[in-house]
Amino acid sequence: MKLIYIAFVCAWLAGCGGEEFQDLRDFVKNSGADMRGKIPPPPEVKLYEPFAYINDMNLTDPFKPRKPEVSSAGRRGENEPDMNRPKEALEEFPLESLKMVGYVLKAKVGHAVIRAPDKKLYQVKVGNYVGMNFGLIQKLSGTEITIKEVVQDSTGDWSERISSLQLVDKE
Repeated sequence: MKLIYIAFVCAWLAGCGGEEFQDLRDFVKNSGADMRGKIPPPPEVKLYEPFAYINDMNLTDPFKPRKPEVSSAGRRGENEPDMNRPKEALEEFPLESLKMVGYVLKAKVGHAVIRAPDKKLYQVKVGNYVGMNFGLIQKLSGTEITIKEVVQDSTGDWSERISSLQLVDKE
């Protein structure tokens, strides 16, 4: 009897679950049937044509370094320093390593006191050279030295720049 009862319940459960979600299954199965995408054809590949810069003399070769155009006001070598001038003692040190530690008046002429990396003190005045970039002292005050340096750029031209050394309070 129990066996008949169990067989009856299993048959009843099998009959209930068969068609419940069939409409959902059909929708999912047919939803992508009409959707076919079109992929555009690949673009036409053009053949590479090499270009020789030697053939056309009006074009500059992009692989050779170019120098900027020099205006009529500025000429190449205009700011070039005198390479034959004897070097002064403070020209062997980079400007960043020099420190202004004092200011002295001697015969109504101002002198700055500079400490170099070799721990020696040097007195300089307007017209002396300091640093490794041909730095000429332009102006002195009790708190600052103004220096005109001449530096060479990558094209070989010389240009001027203004630098300064400030008085340091303590070391």
